[in-house]
Amino acid sequence: MFSRMTTTRSTKDYSTEIERLRSALNAADAVVIGAGAGLSTAAGFTYSGERFRENFADFEDKYGFHDMYSGGFFPYKTDEEMWAFWSRNIMINRYSEPPKPVYDNLLALVRDKDYFVITTNVDHCFQRAGFDKKRLFYTQGDYGLFQCSEPCCNETFDNEEIVKQMYDRQSDMKIPSELVPRCPHCGKPLTMNLRCDDTFAEDEGWHKAAERYSNFIRSRKNSRVLYLELGVGSNTPVIIKYPFWQLTAENQKATYACVNLGEASCPNEIAAQSVLIDGDIANVLDELKH
Repeated sequence: MFSRMTTTRSTKDYSTEIERLRSALNAADAVVIGAGAGLSTAAGFTYSGERFRENFADFEDKYGFHDMYSGGFFPYKTDEEMWAFWSRNIMINRYSEPPKPVYDNLLALVRDKDYFVITTNVDHCFQRAGFDKKRLFYTQGDYGLFQCSEPCCNETFDNEEIVKQMYDRQSDMKIPSELVPRCPHCGKPLTMNLRCDDTFAEDEGWHKAAERYSNFIRSRKNSRVLYLELGVGSNTPVIIKYPFWQLTAENQKATYACVNLGEASCPNEIAAQSVLIDGDIANVLDELKH
């Protein structure tokens, strides 16, 4: 329904848009937060630069990649080396606290609201910050879960204990062979529960979260809803961005807000209902608190 090539970008005064977002947040009967990688980046979970070099200088020197994302797809020769990389990656991006209190500040803004979160992030920052786990839908998986690589089933397995062992016991960019994880049902190697292809395991928890999210959207779709999109890029717009645009267009009482450094835009059809802030998410949330 949208004119795909005709969009409105953030051109209004920054302070004015902050106040418009504050008003929309205060007036909302419900808030739907759509979070992408930019939100965790604003919290300090950067995948390249100094943080990458502090943790993966040996991998960078040996293989020449310069960010954690590339390292996750590198064709390592052995499982022992692959899990040395992944255990470090999981430890610093799943079991460590973000350097900045971005998620805490976001929770402070919506704690007393009727809210739900849908996110493509896999770092579990929402739940660690104290968001209600029954109001969270992690669509793309969780760094804290393994699944069968086959997969022989849709079961997932908590990995905190084994990942910490891999992290503590690795040397020369390898983990001990006895720590390489295998499926307890079929014996095939375990892998990350991340949506990379059609082998992604949607376990019972995933389906229950999807149902809760669907019910939330359906039951509030005619209310004063704020669809708050934070740090969502253009890689997977069909999960958050396009549905938020559609839901806003279908409800004249709804507001679409996009906070994204360099990527704040919306279709012209919903421009009058939209708040577009081209800025750092951490700064925006900090200003909204005061």
